[in-house]
Amino acid sequence: MENSNTPQQNKQQTNKLSNWLKTSITARMLIVGFLIIILLIPLSYINSLIAERSFRQADVVSEINDKWGHNVLVYGPILKLPYKTYSETKTYNETTKTYFKETKTHMNYAYIFPERLNSDVNVDSKTLKRGNFESAVFTTTMDFSGHFIPTDLNDKGIKTEDIVWDKASVLIQTTNLKGIKSEMVLHLNSEAYNFQTNFNSKDDNHNRYLDVLESNFIKAEDLSDTENDNFSISMSFNGTQQIDLIPIGKTTTMSMTSNWPDPSFVGNYLPNDETKEITKEGFKADWKVLHINRAFSQQHLNKVPNLNAFAFGTKFMVMVDEYQKSERSAKYGFLVIGLTFLIFFLIQTMSKIDIHPFQYLMIGLALTMFYTLLVSISEHSNFLKAYLVAGISVVALITLYSKSILRNFKFSMFICASLTALYTFIYVIIQLENYALLVGSIGLFVILAIVMFVSRKIDWNNG
Repeated sequence: MENSNTPQQNKQQTNKLSNWLKTSITARMLIVGFLIIILLIPLSYINSLIAERSFRQADVVSEINDKWGHNVLVYGPILKLPYKTYSETKTYNETTKTYFKETKTHMNYAYIFPERLNSDVNVDSKTLKRGNFESAVFTTTMDFSGHFIPTDLNDKGIKTEDIVWDKASVLIQTTNLKGIKSEMVLHLNSEAYNFQTNFNSKDDNHNRYLDVLESNFIKAEDLSDTENDNFSISMSFNGTQQIDLIPIGKTTTMSMTSNWPDPSFVGNYLPNDETKEITKEGFKADWKVLHINRAFSQQHLNKVPNLNAFAFGTKFMVMVDEYQKSERSAKYGFLVIGLTFLIFFLIQTMSKIDIHPFQYLMIGLALTMFYTLLVSISEHSNFLKAYLVAGISVVALITLYSKSILRNFKFSMFICASLTALYTFIYVIIQLENYALLVGSIGLFVILAIVMFVSRKIDWNNG
């Protein structure tokens, strides 16, 4: 079927559609909404960029840690006592028609934790940078002292005469074997014993292995069956980000001093509030853990238990995560674009000033550029300076552009003030932790109230 419309009629219909798009509030709302949806595409790319840079930071930090030394976790010292067990087998002799009994001797091990374990930890911390990224590293000296009580395994069904005293040793487990800076020597009573690497055991909680250091065999006379056996060990590590200790002493104390100003105390036990001190020059903290504070005994048979869940200590993290703040800021991109377009839409509707969809698009792209500026500048400066530079640049650009399209100084200044208030509001929310939801909800309620008040006189029935 041929089109019966004449060219004149087609032209009239085109003009009618064009006039409807220019004059209809509904048409303008649809166009603005469509542009906002389109601008979600570059916003998604910006979020991907922030995530990629964040992953790159994690890779660089991991590379620095691999070369300097990993987190430090110390599990020990543990007294390793070999003991004999016996099994009896019967063999039937066809010739004599009798059973022949054979007794076999097996070697097993008991692991004894100290009665008292004291640790004095001194940490010299700093940051290492590679390119635009940095990681917290430290050198620490850990001095351990304490004592083992006379060993009695009768309640475990092991006789004293079955203990092989001259094959006893002391174990220390750590996650940071490569970070050890000096030879380790165990001083037990009046004798000194060196350590050597023995084996490793898997830490199932972190999918890693704990390297085990074992001392030379301890002289039998140094393990008294009537008096406490006093020990001391000094360890020096290069490490990164975290120091942990497992409280295996029946009474465990740790005193830690450092020049790091932003410690994060982690693990199963917190330091004593009465003695904890944190200043810009560093911190000092003391822990005390009693045997009634943790659910394991002082003696274990056959294997060393995995007690990493009971560890406690300190994180030496770079507290300001610029990428996390940039990511949180980018999550408000939809809100910023939507409210900015709403302001221009209200101005256009109330003042009858024509704003072309292309001009809306340019304004939206300028708003998305804020986040790329924020991420790139924050890699070379702190977040506040980056936010100020990016915010002032974008607000100034949109203000000048709005002056040219609106041809009204009052409107352009209103847009400048609105964008400044909006970016300030978002910055405040980003900085808040506990009150971010509350402040954000109140702020959005106030914005909604302002929009409702301003738009109350608009004739929405027109188009």
